[in-house]
Amino acid sequence: MSTAFEHPHLTLVTEQPPAPLEGVVVEKPAAVEKAALPAWLEAAVDHAKDHHLYAPLASRGYRRLAARWLDRYRDDYPHMISTARQTLAASEDVAEHAALEQRKTDLRQAYKRHRLIYSTKTGMWGITAATATTAGTLSGGFWVTLAAGLGAYLYGIRHGVADEQTTPVAAAPLAVAGVAAPSGVRGADDLITTLIKAGIVTEGRRAETRILGGIRPDGPGWAATIELPEGMKAIEATSKVGELASALRKKGLQLECKPDSSEAAHEGMVRLWVADSPTPFAGSKVHSELIDAPRWHFWRDGIPLGMDARQARQVLRLIWSSMLIGGLQDYGKSYLARLIAAAAALDPTVRIIVITGKTGPDWAPLKQIAHRYIAGSDPDTIREIFGLMTSTIEEMQARGVELDQLFEKEPHKVPEGKITPELAEAGMGPVLLIVEELQELLDGAAVTKMAMPDDESDNPRMVSAKAPLVDIFARFNRLTRYVLGMGLYITQRPDAGSVPTELRDVCIKRASFRTKTRNSSEMVLGEEAVKAGATPHALLESSKGIFVLDEGAEDGYRTLRGDVIDLPDFAKICERGKQLRITAGTLSGDALNRYEYQALADEQRAFVASCLHVMNEMGRHAIHIDELATALNMPAGEIGDALRAAGVVRPDKVEIPGKGRVRGYDADCLMAAIKNL
Repeated sequence: MSTAFEHPHLTLVTEQPPAPLEGVVVEKPAAVEKAALPAWLEAAVDHAKDHHLYAPLASRGYRRLAARWLDRYRDDYPHMISTARQTLAASEDVAEHAALEQRKTDLRQAYKRHRLIYSTKTGMWGITAATATTAGTLSGGFWVTLAAGLGAYLYGIRHGVADEQTTPVAAAPLAVAGVAAPSGVRGADDLITTLIKAGIVTEGRRAETRILGGIRPDGPGWAATIELPEGMKAIEATSKVGELASALRKKGLQLECKPDSSEAAHEGMVRLWVADSPTPFAGSKVHSELIDAPRWHFWRDGIPLGMDARQARQVLRLIWSSMLIGGLQDYGKSYLARLIAAAAALDPTVRIIVITGKTGPDWAPLKQIAHRYIAGSDPDTIREIFGLMTSTIEEMQARGVELDQLFEKEPHKVPEGKITPELAEAGMGPVLLIVEELQELLDGAAVTKMAMPDDESDNPRMVSAKAPLVDIFARFNRLTRYVLGMGLYITQRPDAGSVPTELRDVCIKRASFRTKTRNSSEMVLGEEAVKAGATPHALLESSKGIFVLDEGAEDGYRTLRGDVIDLPDFAKICERGKQLRITAGTLSGDALNRYEYQALADEQRAFVASCLHVMNEMGRHAIHIDELATALNMPAGEIGDALRAAGVVRPDKVEIPGKGRVRGYDADCLMAAIKNL
């Protein structure tokens, strides 16, 4: 082998051809045309060539960045606005319609602000990057430009290769912008597993259980529609809401689990909603809008109650129904009842009757407007209550007769055989019976002996008044409902003795504050409501003002935090209600007598004060009646009668300068009368 192969001559001389080589001449291998590259570098170059220099990854990365920017620019606002628009179109409730319209307007304004802020931030960052790149290029030349371009290229590649792997939808965690993933639930399969752990479905029926539409965000929480296996009713699942809360590692307050009442649903479908916060009702107390309302339309506007866990405002419609409120002491029953009473007080067409088992200031402001006000639970008071209820039912039945006659003469005024808002304004307004401390009244009736109402014999059998009292309250609910009779019953001892089934069953609407046991919850709300998922016995000791409301409707129960009206504000509301009734001419019964008595007392107080003023003007401590007659330009006899009616006790004789001791009046007797009026 020639040495030319072992030591190739690499020097190039351009001026003259290379010197001939001796020996055998062979062709130089291609491998020695240039220096060999390291193996790792060759592999990197080959990989880059195979992947087209990563240009597709860089392109995909910048597409992802653009999509991410657009997603954050929108920030779910178009979807929320579209949802609000669809809900608005489907709503038939006037009050809800206004709220939804305002919600849509607020979302649009928020969307405009968000786009402006986000666009401004993007523009500022873009200007900063462009300025830095331009400055670097001008100062550093080619190498800085090359480094900037290479950095931008690598940045695109990095985002192009990120998150390439995807996981199955069922196993993916719930990750929606602005909504926290539910603890322990990462998808439909996990939720079904939770249902199995709660004992709602069995492992063998897993395949028959479906989560329709997946797990979705819903306000400050998440929701799911569950289709149970064939043959299984929704109420079988909702009755185990406590077990489900435990399986989800949530508090009972965080869950709403009720049968799906939508048109597309069937008996085996359940709606589940789970709040993100362990204290969904936390926050400062909300004062009722009724506090500042000059007047309220009880029929049209209903009763503003408070907010649910989604922070949505809720309204109660009490027309055509009665209501029972129960629960443990000091959890807010009187506050809820006060909301209803306040709405009725601000409507001058509503007649209010108050029966309370004990005296106290809680309902005293209603004395200004109540047609009848009875307090106490002694035997005499119990008998007075029977007389009141009997006369009220008779009066309401007479209203029914009047309604029948009106239907015969002018059927267009009674289109459905019931009182209309126009007839209510004309004098057939609602009658609200408020019965507070029901348990005290029933205890008092238990020791009160009376004759049976239908026993007209000369020697009637005396029995306990408890059963007849329950019966007469229930009769009021049954017989007066269609002529706008409404009963509101409040009790703080939810047991069989204080909440008789006969009375509860004729109260269509029921509200329960915290109770100690499931049985107590059933005594207030009924067994069906508790089976459907209502759990006031799951409320906490700190759950002041929170109650479960069941209105007997298809959508089931609601858990709400009630608005607040403190007693001083309630007194002001009742004062406005009195003025509204005076103006409308609807102040009646005890309230009218009280008003007339007070007006007469004010008039008498003013007259006695005018007599005292005459004495003060004369600088005298005593005065003769003739002097008063001259000063007031009234006959002496009328002055004497007016002062006697005002309670002025004239002394035998008074000392008057220049006249000695004569019959007259002194300042002491006038001041005493003013004090007593």
